[in-house]
Amino acid sequence: MNTAMFQAVSNGDVEQIRQMMAAGADVNARDSDGFTLLMMAANAGHLPVVQALLEAGADVNASDAMGWTALTKSIFNADVRHGFFEVAQALVHANAPIEAPLNFGIRPLMLAAGYGETAIVDLLLHAGADVLAKNDGGYSALMMAKQKHHVHVINLLHEAEQLAGVGEGSCSSKNAPNSHVITFLKRT
Repeated sequence: MNTAMFQAVSNGDVEQIRQMMAAGADVNARDSDGFTLLMMAANAGHLPVVQALLEAGADVNASDAMGWTALTKSIFNADVRHGFFEVAQALVHANAPIEAPLNFGIRPLMLAAGYGETAIVDLLLHAGADVLAKNDGGYSALMMAKQKHHVHVINLLHEAEQLAGVGEGSCSSKNAPNSHVITFLKRT
C-alpha cells in the first residue's frame, strides 16, 4: 500500500490518499530515500495533499538523514525553480520546526534567503526564525541573500536585523525607522 500511497501523493490525488488512509495506510511511511509522504507533497507544492496528511496526523517534525523536513522541502524545488509559500505557511501553522538545521547548519531561513524566496523569508521571520543565526561556515541568512543579490530579501533581513538591534542601520541616526536598505555590490 505504501507504493500506491507515494504514487497518489506524487499525482496530487487527495481522494485516493484519503481512501488509503481510511483503509489504514501509514501516513508517516518513508520511501527508499527516507522521504516521508509529507516531504514529497511539500516539495511538489501539493497544498491539498499536505493539508490532508497533516489532518491525518503526519509527523511535521520528521526529517531524513540529511536533515530535510517537509518545511525545508517546500522552500525551493529545483525542478520548477521556486518554492511554495502556501505549503510553507500550512507547515509553519502546523508547528513545523523553523530552526531545524540541514547539513552544515543551514536553517530554513537561510535556505529561503539563498534562493530569494521573499514571501517565505517574511513568513519565517514572522514565525520567529532567528535572523542572527549562522551556519557552520559562519554565514547568516543576510549574507546568503547578498551573495545572490536578492534585493527584496536583503531588505527584509536588514530590517529584521535592525529590529534585533544589530546589523547595518541598527543605529537610529543611520536610517529612518522602517526604511528599506539596499546594498549595491560593485563587480570587479
